[in-house]
Amino acid sequence: MRIATIALAVAALPAWAQEIKMPVNLDALADKAEESVVVTMDKSMLKLAGKFLKDEDDDAEVRKLIGGLDGIYVRSFQFSKDGEYSPADVEAVRNQLQGPAWGRIVGVRSKRSDGDVDVYFKDSGSGQLGGIVVIAAEPRELTIVSVIGTIDPEKIVDLGGEFGIPRLRASKIRRITQ
Repeated sequence: MRIATIALAVAALPAWAQEIKMPVNLDALADKAEESVVVTMDKSMLKLAGKFLKDEDDDAEVRKLIGGLDGIYVRSFQFSKDGEYSPADVEAVRNQLQGPAWGRIVGVRSKRSDGDVDVYFKDSGSGQLGGIVVIAAEPRELTIVSVIGTIDPEKIVDLGGEFGIPRLRASKIRRITQ
């Protein structure tokens, strides 16, 4: 499951109001990884980034979309061999998503590809999503994406390709479900 797979799940869903804490040990995985993507953008950084977007249609939509966000956090690591990260690293994030406020809407477990994908969301109760977390874990790749803030579910796909969030592609979805 590549980062684009995660982006597909992210683009299909939206953000949240309660911040999920990325465990400190996740950032330490960058030293072990062949490739790593670490994005940490709080509200002030998103506001600043919005100033660099053009007034053209696509950029104007993204600027409007990020206006309601409080943060975007991405941790993605690709490793040269299995076992470079611990299942406890993933469980530390999953444990924060237990309880009545959060719901897992997608859970994929594959013995064939030896990978897992989970998508959690928090309903704000107003027709908007209150948050989203996507976790994709394979033996040699780990990606966690969280988007904080209120966003229209139909607009989340517009974040694909922005701020380290991968674009979603239908071909990647088919590969996961096969």
